[in-house]
Amino acid sequence: MRVDNDKYGNRLLQLQAAIKYEQDELAACQTLVDQCLSDDPDTIVNFGCIAYKEGDFERAKGHFSNAMASVGWQADLTYNIALCCFGAKQYGECLKHVAEIIERGVREHPELSVGSNADGVDVHSVGNTQVLRDTSLIEAFNLKAAVEYNLENYDAARESLADMPPRVEEEVDPVSLHNLALMYMEDDPQAGFRKLNFLLQNPPFPPETFANLLLLYAKHEYFDLAADVLAENMHLTQKYLQPELYDFLDAVIMTQTSPEEAYKKLDMLASGHVDLLRKHTKAIQDARLGRSDSAMKEGLKVYDEALDRFIPVLMWMSKIYWDRQNYEQVEKIFKTSMEFCQQHDTWRLNVAHTFFLQEGKYRQAIHYYEPFVKKRMENILDVTAIVLANLCVAYIMTTANDQAEELMQAIEAAEKEALVVNPDKQMFHSCIINLVIGTLYCAKGNYEFGISRVIKSLEPFERKLGTDTWYYAKRCLLGLVETLVKNMLTLQDSIFQDIMVFLEAADEHGRDIPTVIGQTEGDVDVEESNVSREARLLRALLLKVQGM
Repeated sequence: MRVDNDKYGNRLLQLQAAIKYEQDELAACQTLVDQCLSDDPDTIVNFGCIAYKEGDFERAKGHFSNAMASVGWQADLTYNIALCCFGAKQYGECLKHVAEIIERGVREHPELSVGSNADGVDVHSVGNTQVLRDTSLIEAFNLKAAVEYNLENYDAARESLADMPPRVEEEVDPVSLHNLALMYMEDDPQAGFRKLNFLLQNPPFPPETFANLLLLYAKHEYFDLAADVLAENMHLTQKYLQPELYDFLDAVIMTQTSPEEAYKKLDMLASGHVDLLRKHTKAIQDARLGRSDSAMKEGLKVYDEALDRFIPVLMWMSKIYWDRQNYEQVEKIFKTSMEFCQQHDTWRLNVAHTFFLQEGKYRQAIHYYEPFVKKRMENILDVTAIVLANLCVAYIMTTANDQAEELMQAIEAAEKEALVVNPDKQMFHSCIINLVIGTLYCAKGNYEFGISRVIKSLEPFERKLGTDTWYYAKRCLLGLVETLVKNMLTLQDSIFQDIMVFLEAADEHGRDIPTVIGQTEGDVDVEESNVSREARLLRALLLKVQGM
């Protein structure tokens, strides 16, 4: 195409450059942008976009800042600068720019109803209007959520998404839909998988979608589904999966059918990671000897990123033996990686879990659990409930009952404070701790105390009774039934009556609570598999055993 007018010739070059950019042909894109008017703000922005895609975030940020100096403050340019800060892990500066976008958007466009979703009332959709696009509010809230998620402030991340201008689900953009799937995956995994699969089947989608769907399937051990997604989307593998990640996923999927072969593959990957970590360690030592602060800072950053890639490989290697209950071998695997991982929280917690499940190693478990928990006492509810439960049990098993009681009181106080702020919030920390302690006592044969703790853990039933909590409660009750059938225990009448009252309450509140979780929505017939039905069966069984 030939265009003689300089103005339109420049725009044509920019359009051609944009096409090459979308096709990831950065060299061709750079050549076209070089031919554009050098003082045109759009040209400066294009240079910034190329630098961003190349991973040179500081250079990209400089281009965007220069463009804004030329045209004045703009929401989209401010967002681009914030995105560069996010890429460089400069989260404080990133949030500062995001806050400015949100503040201006709220002040200049109150009709967009920012924050109205979080109030818990039905609001009208503002639609995907041009005004909404011009404010970059959706992009800003998504970026804020991503920062909070990376900082492990998961409640704050969800709040960021909830504060977006309200839209119906059909209007939600791909990035927001992807982030909503991730943020609520723990609460509603089936809805999260549905969203990610929808994105995959309706391009364009965020480039992270493919890898995240596969990793989450692996995390939830839906290996068949992960294998199906890989097989059906081989054309996406080269574009969206690094070879190292593909090899990792291939090995993880194989753990279901051929754990020995999977272990060999993971071991090979781990060896490569260890070699890389040693190389980075030497670079850090050289920077320290050369007294180069900048090189040392960069070296530490690269080392941490390499370690974060190594940890999942190590965890899946150990899981193969964990599933076989070969905890001594798991301990050996962790010991071989101590040189690099001993300060990493994930490694320390899993070492603690491994000691916890080995009889007589509760003190070693406390050694790893305790520093992790004490460091987070001010936000104790941010600690996973099972970590707190295991620490309490370890205290009890080492006769440190006062410390166990102190920890439980701190957790209960934190839950009460959280309920004052948000009365509708679900709190399960105390519930899970009491469930674990109750299960422990039942396993040791002290059913009367154990069952009483289990019942206490689920009060009030309308808030605490769920698929997971019922699973552990019924295991204890079935263990009690087996012990009674073998005439190994005579149950006190008062305890029997407490159990009957509990099962009646479970029957009342459990009609809509499934007892199993399917891989996909619709897998479970709640009419057939629900807590009420199982509670009635258990009640009838106990009455029969007691001869009533």
